[in-house]
Amino acid sequence: MRVALLLVTASLTPVGMCLGADVIEEIIAKVNGDIITRGEVERTRRQVEAELRQRAQGAQAAQVEEAVKERQKDSLRDRIDQLLLVQKGKELSINIDTELSKYLAEIRREYKIADDDKFAAFMKEQSGMTLEDFKNETRNSMLTQRVIRQEVGGKINVTKAEVAKYYEEHKAEFQREERVFLRQIVLSLEGKKPEEIAAIEKKAKDLVARSKKGERFGELARDNSDEQQSARQFGDIGGFKRGELNKQIEDQVFTANRGFITEPMKLGNALAIFRVEEIHKAGQATLEEVEQEVMERLYTPRMQPAIREYLTRLRVDAFLEIKDGYIDSGAAPGKNTAWTDPAQLQPQTVSKEEVASQTRRRRLLWSIPVPGTKTSVQKGGKTAEEKGESKSKKVKSLG
Repeated sequence: MRVALLLVTASLTPVGMCLGADVIEEIIAKVNGDIITRGEVERTRRQVEAELRQRAQGAQAAQVEEAVKERQKDSLRDRIDQLLLVQKGKELSINIDTELSKYLAEIRREYKIADDDKFAAFMKEQSGMTLEDFKNETRNSMLTQRVIRQEVGGKINVTKAEVAKYYEEHKAEFQREERVFLRQIVLSLEGKKPEEIAAIEKKAKDLVARSKKGERFGELARDNSDEQQSARQFGDIGGFKRGELNKQIEDQVFTANRGFITEPMKLGNALAIFRVEEIHKAGQATLEEVEQEVMERLYTPRMQPAIREYLTRLRVDAFLEIKDGYIDSGAAPGKNTAWTDPAQLQPQTVSKEEVASQTRRRRLLWSIPVPGTKTSVQKGGKTAEEKGESKSKKVKSLG
């Protein structure tokens, strides 16, 4: 399975890789001290198309094409969104280095790759990016998620009264069948010698003891389970009705309470340990049982409009210029984003090195004095106009 990049909740696509040094790119937008190139937008369009086609497997071709066409209109918008959120994260001094290091360590642990060179080669194979590019994309994606949680999600309030009202009005939707939700740890015995089996049995008992003493079962599953798909989900295997599980498992988990951990069970060529995450009794669920679900139902439809409103405010405050022929579908009403100073970008193509250099310097292009404004004499003998001209020359060199 390919390593997946973290995605932003607001349907934003990750920042694309720089092109090779021998490829010339056209600048099509400027966002504060950063730029967007035509190639980046094209890559965003291709990413969106691939994701939509993958999700829509089995759907009618016409529906897929319409969805692709509709989403591709937002390619430039998504790029601008990403840059604005990354810039805001840096302005807020949000540091996600620890989170990024932990994420990369989890990938290494999952695929059992300790050697740095082998890990870099693995990431190149799986993601199509160099390790540094992958780190940069993941860092930006984490940063945008943190900004959204902190500046948007954390300010959406769902009250207890709203939850209770929704529950009373939708009680019929909370009729439940008996169901148990589980996590698992699986230790394979296949092809093992007797002494190896004895060691695995001891390991299984140790894992049970550790989890009962307070270690997180999900993390133990992630680090020890031989069943990789559930291990990636911290052992989560979802919910089951009676008759859907092995009877040996059912006899223990359906009569247990939340948090119950089984002793190791011999199931085929493996030892398995299960933890009861949740129990749903048959009949009408109480408000306490479904409170979190109701909150999610009320919270989710408020999130997307709030994110778009926040991004609109960021646009209003930003220096933003877009070249003719390109449209920001998330444009702030009344915001002038006309490409007013093409002379500042001569030539209007850049190499990879120039793009990287400009991004690092993050010059404030909006500091260029507006022609025709009044000047005043400053201390030291220079007028504000002369100082502005000096700044203009420095900025002009960025083209």
